[in-house]
Amino acid sequence: MGERIKKLKKIRIHREGTNELTLSAGLILAIGVLLLRIFDSQIPFWIFIIIFGAVWLMVLNFYRCPIRYFNGDTEKLVVAPADGKVVVVEEAEENEYFHDKRLMISIFMSPLNVHANWFPVDGKVKFVHHQNGNYHKAWLPKASEENEHSDIMITTPEGEDILVRQIAGALARRIVTYAKENEDCYIDEHLGFIKLGSRVDVFLPLTAKACVTIGQPTTGDQTVIAKLA
Repeated sequence: MGERIKKLKKIRIHREGTNELTLSAGLILAIGVLLLRIFDSQIPFWIFIIIFGAVWLMVLNFYRCPIRYFNGDTEKLVVAPADGKVVVVEEAEENEYFHDKRLMISIFMSPLNVHANWFPVDGKVKFVHHQNGNYHKAWLPKASEENEHSDIMITTPEGEDILVRQIAGALARRIVTYAKENEDCYIDEHLGFIKLGSRVDVFLPLTAKACVTIGQPTTGDQTVIAKLA
């Protein structure tokens, strides 16, 4: 697509977690000071700080957002939209938009993974559609259609329509989608964010060649998951 536009903001902690991390850190410190004033011993203070400090660090790890750039030509490449593990690589019926078979590649994100999502291809956003639904475990096959999800259709420079689906899981109750209809999009840009365990599906033409296998770990914006014909 020629010279790609870089719009990434250099952030180490994702902006979706800034308020939560700041407020929770302030609350922990306030309670810690209160414990010091109430008790003569410092033991309750240190027990509280160690337990809730560890929890805060786990949340901090969840919101980490590494700065990544894909090295090389992106023409006809499909990169992983998320960190995680490949749980589906198969031909599947997609009856909501395409009404035919597509090559479906699904990536499951555990709570320990980075939860930022990236655009898997260069192109233009055709539409964005959010669908309310259930909260089945994200790795189950029915989660793709029945769970709450956000669909992003992207048209590549070659005219291929690629569907990306952000899926809420049993714990994830908030899907954030940054993609906007009619906007150009590029690999290296953030597509959105999903809180806690979740999944991202990519629906490709059957002519695409999968480059990953079930169980393979992926790195968002780095791992090539397929090549378009």
